[in-house]
Amino acid sequence: MDVCVLGAGIVGLATAYELDRQGAKVVVVDRATPGAGASGGNGAQLSYSYVQPLADGSIWGQLPKLLLSSDSPLKIRPQWDVAQWRWGLAFMRACNARASARTTAKLLSLAALSRTGLDRMRAAHQPDCDFSSTGKLVLYPTDKTFAAAQKQVELQRALGSQQSAIGAQESCELEPGAVYTPSECAVDCLKLCQELERILRARGVQFVLGNAVTTLETRQQHIVAARTASHTIAARQFVLAFGSDSTGLARSVGVRLPVYPIKGYSMTLDIAQAPAHAAPRINVTDIARKVVFARIGSRLRVAGMAELVGHDRTVRPQAIESLRRSTCALFPALDAGNAELPWTALRPATPTGLPIVGVQTGGPHNLVVNTGHGALGLTLAFGTAQQVADNLLGASVT
Repeated sequence: MDVCVLGAGIVGLATAYELDRQGAKVVVVDRATPGAGASGGNGAQLSYSYVQPLADGSIWGQLPKLLLSSDSPLKIRPQWDVAQWRWGLAFMRACNARASARTTAKLLSLAALSRTGLDRMRAAHQPDCDFSSTGKLVLYPTDKTFAAAQKQVELQRALGSQQSAIGAQESCELEPGAVYTPSECAVDCLKLCQELERILRARGVQFVLGNAVTTLETRQQHIVAARTASHTIAARQFVLAFGSDSTGLARSVGVRLPVYPIKGYSMTLDIAQAPAHAAPRINVTDIARKVVFARIGSRLRVAGMAELVGHDRTVRPQAIESLRRSTCALFPALDAGNAELPWTALRPATPTGLPIVGVQTGGPHNLVVNTGHGALGLTLAFGTAQQVADNLLGASVT
């Protein structure tokens, strides 16, 4: 094979698609089925124009409430884990206006590239994935947070985003104000992953699924094969796209990735029989509760929370109940008790919010990392896929 892509989430599959589209012979390896990890039940929003990183100067004023409130959407459970403390300190260093503005500019550029890639794929294959382009409304709970949002809108407008800050009356009097972005979209990420698998298989891409990669076999700073319990996959180039699980495998070949899992939750409501105006028709983000709402077909995805609790993947009933309360608070006519199976996953986050893409210093020269997308994995997947293809194909495929 020319390229072995390690990971069958949306980031890995988008990468495999772009590499195959440009002529590479590709194999995809994962311990599970496509979309089974952090992609499967994510917030479903394609947030191309609203990409403000979590690391922002405003976090300092919010910390006491976020850390001490019993119903806070942010929870930190300190671990005997150097990686968690190192990540936390780097995150706090990134919480300033200058760093946030710099990261925002880079994320907007990457998001625009990603939109182009996904639109091109959709035009070519018409995947069945409940895509919609109805826009997004971001709600702000106080005059102070709304004023800060207006500054962010001005920054993003200067960088090409089309957004508008609207007052309470226009935003249904739910909050003091909101930011409306007409160009934002939504998609069922699990269905998109499944469709990408179908498309890629039809194009000749091979899949090795249900096989955890245990070892990257190296010779003189060059990976020659990825090993599972039952397979040895040889390739010229390797792409590491295992999300938050990328760190251990990277460490085994001398690379330390500043990536830590941020745990999130979601539930999905069947709204096919709901009253016409009970559920939102556009994407909604509630900044105060850190909850997003996205309509995907006849369902409403409700997702949120941010927990730094290590690699714990258990579903906390209290977190799902918090999502239900948030849903009832914003959409009281909606029955939030008929949710599908509650879901949780670990988002791979960097301290700054920028994903890590490329060959890493000190590591194998034929290993390209593609991880650290945080809550923007779905939004940025096709953008970082293009970056990986640009990085690899000139070197290994003609």
